[in-house]
Amino acid sequence: QVQLVESGGGSVQAEGSLRLSCEVSASIASVYSMAWFRHTPGKEREGVACLRSSGSTVYADSVKGRFTISKDNAKNTLYLQMNSLKPEDTATYYCAAGWGCSLSTSSMNYWGKGTLVTISS
Repeated sequence: QVQLVESGGGSVQAEGSLRLSCEVSASIASVYSMAWFRHTPGKEREGVACLRSSGSTVYADSVKGRFTISKDNAKNTLYLQMNSLKPEDTATYYCAAGWGCSLSTSSMNYWGKGTLVTISS
């Protein structure tokens, strides 16, 4: 059984910071690529950041320099540190795992249920 459980969502003002967490099943935490996606009604789900098992990272241009993806292997937990938040960052954020790291939903095999992040101006 593979499970991904997000937490840390909430409301924060623009320019603020927030850290999302994703508790990952130990069976995949050290093998799969891990990623964060986000979705806003009316828009396609988009890849935000991805972390390969090797440690290399990939970021969407829209968050580069502001967001940081990381993983604590001892806790089997994936993180997304979000700084300098903007209203357009408002979305439901999903933790995902897969073999690819292209920021495409097609490369992901497992998904969490999401956590809502709301940024006000």
